[in-house]
Amino acid sequence: MSSRATGNLDKDIVRRRYAEERAKRLRVDGPDQYLRLTGALESYLDDPHMPVTPREPVTDHVTFAFIGGGFAGLMVGARLKEAGIDDVRIVDKAGDFGGTWYWNRYPGAMCDSASLVYLPLLEETGYMPTEKYAHGPEIFAHCQRIGRQFDLYEKALFHTKVTSLVWEDDHSRWRIGTDRGDSFTAQFVGMGTGPLHVPKLPGIPGIEEFEGRSFHTSRWDYDYTGGDAAGSPLHKLADKRVAVIGTGATAIQAVPELSKWCKDLFVFQRTPSSVDVRNNGSIDPEWFATIASPGWQERWLESFASYANPREALSGISAASPLKDMVQDSWTDTGRRLRSVVGGIPPHERTPERVQAAYEDCDYAKMAEIRARVEAVVDDVETARKLQAWYRYFCKRPCFHDEYLQAFNRPNTHLVDTDGQGVGRITPRGVVACGREYEVDCIVYASGFVVSVDFKSLLGFDAVGSAGMSLSESWAKGMRTLHGMYAHGFPNLFAVWLAQGASQRSNVPHNYAEMSKAIAAVVRKAVDGGARRVEASAAGVDEWIEFLAANAQMASVDDCTPGYTNNEGREPDAAERMAYLTYPTGALDYFRFLDEWRRSGEFVGLEFG
Repeated sequence: MSSRATGNLDKDIVRRRYAEERAKRLRVDGPDQYLRLTGALESYLDDPHMPVTPREPVTDHVTFAFIGGGFAGLMVGARLKEAGIDDVRIVDKAGDFGGTWYWNRYPGAMCDSASLVYLPLLEETGYMPTEKYAHGPEIFAHCQRIGRQFDLYEKALFHTKVTSLVWEDDHSRWRIGTDRGDSFTAQFVGMGTGPLHVPKLPGIPGIEEFEGRSFHTSRWDYDYTGGDAAGSPLHKLADKRVAVIGTGATAIQAVPELSKWCKDLFVFQRTPSSVDVRNNGSIDPEWFATIASPGWQERWLESFASYANPREALSGISAASPLKDMVQDSWTDTGRRLRSVVGGIPPHERTPERVQAAYEDCDYAKMAEIRARVEAVVDDVETARKLQAWYRYFCKRPCFHDEYLQAFNRPNTHLVDTDGQGVGRITPRGVVACGREYEVDCIVYASGFVVSVDFKSLLGFDAVGSAGMSLSESWAKGMRTLHGMYAHGFPNLFAVWLAQGASQRSNVPHNYAEMSKAIAAVVRKAVDGGARRVEASAAGVDEWIEFLAANAQMASVDDCTPGYTNNEGREPDAAERMAYLTYPTGALDYFRFLDEWRRSGEFVGLEFG
């Protein structure tokens, strides 16, 4: 049957196809199939962008230290400065601010969400992005802009990894140790290292045997490829055979650029991504002036959140004044069509079963359109068939690009589909897949980042709290927080993470925007009231966890093709499931809750002393 007919297939047939494709990817090792970059693999973590500058160890005291110089650290730092807390230090392993946008300088890198909702603090900095989807160099430059405007460079420590974080109860402060010999103190500490910051490699036998050049996309080697992050030609690849392992969001952006310059490009695919239209373009300054009235970015954030996630889209149907879709992109298209279909059902007939069926119909129709797009764009019938995604829309991160599929129409660009099995082995000369060796000069690992609830392993240090207990010990049976930000037994410690809050049900920077406001308000109250410590009460944490658990709506991993969003298809244990708890009525309700909690000035659940 032609894939052009998939939009009319019976649901049972589609479900069976989804199940078949999922079964190909199931592995008993789940997330453990990936390699952490230790020992001989540590060279993959070297900074190719900036040399480490020697300096003397720091032994001073600051009011607030934040671990992580990406969006989270920049936003918390900015809000603290606005609140009059000037003594702020940001510590990061990178050589500058930017977080993932410091490291991810691979060719073609750009944001997947519209710039107007993705780039933080646009209104505060007065900056207008140049494109609907800004490219990496522009995002990195914006991070530097925030650092300069809010004077965050002065005390920042770059190329510095925190190795210890210990609460000194007698002095009500944290002592921070680093790999640069620093030992300084801070009254308050924030942690915001991002959900995707530790590169990982696939656990392929022979990965250390390859005799050519290999690197991870987050450490792109322009000395080898030629070109630069700004888009200069990758001229050194003209006589090179290059392998890309991975076909997720990063590869979707890098493959088109590699395809333009390589002698031969082999793209090794385990599971195809869904690739919808991006339709990028320049932002018109005259149009921007019409929308940039006070509070514009907050309105855009709320609009995006109300359409980009199905739950938010459904809750907006009954709203007295439903928000308009200002972003109008492929993310929000799903919400628009869901609202249209469910909104057409008479209110008294909107049973959970009827709404679920409508959502399923919308999802199947969307995926059928995406598969039809592949067939329309890719010339070779067999290649097009292998590039079609058979799973629900949000099972894997949706991708959008206007050149990825087209790249496979070039004679030098070859899709190596492994039918869900992945690469079999790396040899000194190349890559083995499906029993065939592909000789290559270079291997690019577009294999993503570690996603783990083992916070000690992910952070590289373990906070030791007021009772001498480490955070990993305290959370041995599962993460326990107040609002996803505060932990009992760890005074003056703030976490800017996604778990036990809005999670990834909204644009990640939107989470940071709301959390940073709350943190600045708490610190301001503590300083104004002369409080030496502020801590989540045991009762406050218990109440929050009980509220989340009682209303948990976590999807089974059985529903989706394995990937980082569902623990690689392995059912999480009881402790792991704690990190999957999210605010039950959606991201916008969580943000509204935080806003009311902050504005009340009572800070229920926290104890100041």
